[in-house]
Amino acid sequence: MDQTLNSGGCCITKKGCNCNSRQKLSVHDWLSDLPETIKDTDFVEVQFKNTRKGYYLNSTKIPLEKGDVVAVESSPGHDVGEVTLVGRLVLLQMKKNNFNPEKMEIKRVYRKVKETDLEKYHEAKAKEQQTMIKARQIAESLKLNMKIGDVEFQGDGNKAIFYYIADERVDFRQLIKVFAESFRVRIEMKQIGARQEAGRIGGIGSCGRELCCSGWMTNFNSVSTTAARVQDISLNPQKLAGQCGKLKCCMNYELDTYVDAAKDFPSKELQLETTDNTYYYFKTDVFKGLISYSTSQNFGANVVTIPVQRAKDIIAMNKKGIKPEILDDRTDENENPVPVDYENVVGQDSLTRFDTHKKHSGSKPNNKKNNRPKLNKSGQAENNNNPKLIKKNGQDTTT
Repeated sequence: MDQTLNSGGCCITKKGCNCNSRQKLSVHDWLSDLPETIKDTDFVEVQFKNTRKGYYLNSTKIPLEKGDVVAVESSPGHDVGEVTLVGRLVLLQMKKNNFNPEKMEIKRVYRKVKETDLEKYHEAKAKEQQTMIKARQIAESLKLNMKIGDVEFQGDGNKAIFYYIADERVDFRQLIKVFAESFRVRIEMKQIGARQEAGRIGGIGSCGRELCCSGWMTNFNSVSTTAARVQDISLNPQKLAGQCGKLKCCMNYELDTYVDAAKDFPSKELQLETTDNTYYYFKTDVFKGLISYSTSQNFGANVVTIPVQRAKDIIAMNKKGIKPEILDDRTDENENPVPVDYENVVGQDSLTRFDTHKKHSGSKPNNKKNNRPKLNKSGQAENNNNPKLIKKNGQDTTT
């Protein structure tokens, strides 16, 4: 872990932009251009491995900047982390994360790290992968229904946090005793969910971008299949599930917009009556303001798509006992208007455009076959005012 950040790649100072940092859940300091805001508070935000953050009091007035590596108070010993925010923005982040200094224990910043602190830090981090593998083997030997997702050692190496996933309540008192004897450190067990585990591990989503849970999300709201139904998304478990195996968090992003837009649409329970059929709701297109109806209640049959206003008009007519002859009163030209700037010049809209052979213009007909003399039964050329074939020296000549 370096004590200073590289030069920023944005048009602001490196104190404000953390785009080059490998830390997850980085916060853009939009107050970095106002130096007077740094003196508003002595609290600083410190980030540790992956997504763990904490707020510490700089009681000794150490001049700290974003990107400095510091040693902070822990129980027991000290931990090592990177300063991610200073100044007034820290107070806003504390309010957002419900950190109340009056009701919670306040820990201090000891100092900027020394060489000895960094040596201990790197030694402790080097043991995390091997410790996690061994911890999983111990949990399996004790037949505990749990999964060790990650292990994080404290900066001084005196404490280890074991993050685990379990569907049921686990009695790991015996497990802690075995861990303490095996690893010779203080043990802390912390249960996390599948979404938190995906955020700590990281990865690339089906959209091709970094997972939201590892990039910027801190609060994981529950996602239900109702969000998929409201947005008319296919209820395919393989497509709806994310890397964690749960429903994708991004299904909640546009849910409120769809809910607001659906207020202008008629109820899905209402049926449209015409003189010939009864139409049932099939699907909606929120973006185009269209709604589709089917003559079957269970599947799409004779589907007709009409504007929302037309559906409202028919519902009002049905309430008065009037049944229109057809559901869609639009003409073909109005239903599928062709843009003015579009012309089917080369026939690219035809599905059979490759089946027809085009005549090549300017090509000369091949009459070589017509000029050949006809042969009789003995294989000799017939005399039909055509040149005679005479063999000379094994070659055919004409006379």
